[in-house]
Amino acid sequence: MKCPFCGFLEDKVVDSRESKDGDSIRRRRECLECNRRFTSYERIDEIPYMVVKKDGKREAFDRNKILAGLLRACEKRPISVGQLESIVDEVEKTVQDSPDRELSTSVIGKIIMKSLKQLDKVAYVRFASVYLEFEDVSEFMTELKYLVRSRDKEVEKKAKVKK
Repeated sequence: MKCPFCGFLEDKVVDSRESKDGDSIRRRRECLECNRRFTSYERIDEIPYMVVKKDGKREAFDRNKILAGLLRACEKRPISVGQLESIVDEVEKTVQDSPDRELSTSVIGKIIMKSLKQLDKVAYVRFASVYLEFEDVSEFMTELKYLVRSRDKEVEKKAKVKK
């Protein structure tokens, strides 16, 4: 740290304290050249993770917004908040691991739909109806038929394993 008085580049930390809210550290330093003391503050430089919407707009990633959507889809279903939190954690990890710090809503939606499909079919259909923006009943029925076919395939696999 450069001394603000003499410009010397070496100092020693005399005292360190975390701020009350925990988002910064206050350090008292002493210059090794002129022996004068000065204060520095360290703060995490947070660059927000961004989500690219279907219309091209970007907004900051908000895990509460995803959780709210999941809660609506899972209303009156036997799904714990912990299970929903784990889905949100998975999405958040994917966003954080993204090399350019942004992810499209289509990728996020696919992660959520895959998790919901394994967790609860009714919640999956509810979420899909909003996320996929079904225009009419026929689109909704097509997705339901796909869901039923995939369930039937799972039942057949289990039956073959038991034999």
